[in-house]
Amino acid sequence: MADTVTFYHNPTSRGRIAHWMLEESGAPYELKLVNFEKMEHKAKDFLAVNPMGKIPAIVHRGTVITEAAAICAYLADAFPAAGLAPALDDPQRGTYFRWLFFGAGCVEPAIIDHMFSRPAPSRPTALGYGNYPDTVNTLEQALIPGPYILGSRFSAADVYVGSAIGWGLMMKALEPRPAFGAYLSSLGERPAYKRFTAQNEELAKKKA
Repeated sequence: MADTVTFYHNPTSRGRIAHWMLEESGAPYELKLVNFEKMEHKAKDFLAVNPMGKIPAIVHRGTVITEAAAICAYLADAFPAAGLAPALDDPQRGTYFRWLFFGAGCVEPAIIDHMFSRPAPSRPTALGYGNYPDTVNTLEQALIPGPYILGSRFSAADVYVGSAIGWGLMMKALEPRPAFGAYLSSLGERPAYKRFTAQNEELAKKKA
């Protein structure tokens, strides 16, 4: 199929974000498992796709897209029938991009720094996300109106932000707050989320 997405994935990686997004988008895709134990992510063939040797990566219409947030944004626009991104002339599009990239640029790095107890730099403004408390408080306030980050509308931003929150809570690097729990409960009821989760569990059993 000409419009098929080639999806490079490992079930224990950020590929989970792209996997969920593919299920939400309805895009036809071919899954290629990349075995970390066999160092397939550092093999010549995969490095030709992503020189970083990182997962996820997709190839669509001859174009390589890496970075989970970019994949979410790309698929939302490439497969618009799923309604996962506001239209170009929709005022919500700016808000959508704001929170999608807040997830990538602030939430994820803040969680990782907190998890590894990395010391704050001598100049606080050196960090793109500022500081962990401000990031978590801002995230909470964005989610309180609910059920999604754009209110009643689910979008690709929820795929990324929801994945970051779920991972942070699982790793105990993000403090559990009622708003986070309610948000994840809403996301967990989505059919695409259930499909992706079941598929990923099966893939994990293969020890990819």
